Amino acid sequence: MPAVSKYSILFYGGPDGYQTNRAQIQLSDAAGKTLAWIRFNDPGMFFEADANDGGIIKMHLPSAMFQSVLDVLRNEKPINVYFAQGRGFLGTSGEPVGEGE
Repeated sequence: MPAVSKYSILFYGGPDGYQTNRAQIQLSDAAGKTLAWIRFNDPGMFFEADANDGGIIKMHLPSAMFQSVLDVLRNEKPINVYFAQGRGFLGTSGEPVGEGE
């Protein structure tokens, strides 16, 4: 599972967003190689299926999850991203209970 070291954010304006998405978080490794794009969709927008496109994971989530994903990226480590069973996964490794923020 590749470790996420950096992220960048894009927000898409207009009534339809961009390519059916409202916002995107790009995840990269320590060398700056793109690992994944997490794309967010508003209610009523078309959701694409998650995919592994040439080694870059494309994961799609509702816009309501944006703040939660951003909170994990800001406060947790290590963070990993991977693709399995037709879905993108983003999460942390095992952490000690009561570690705090």
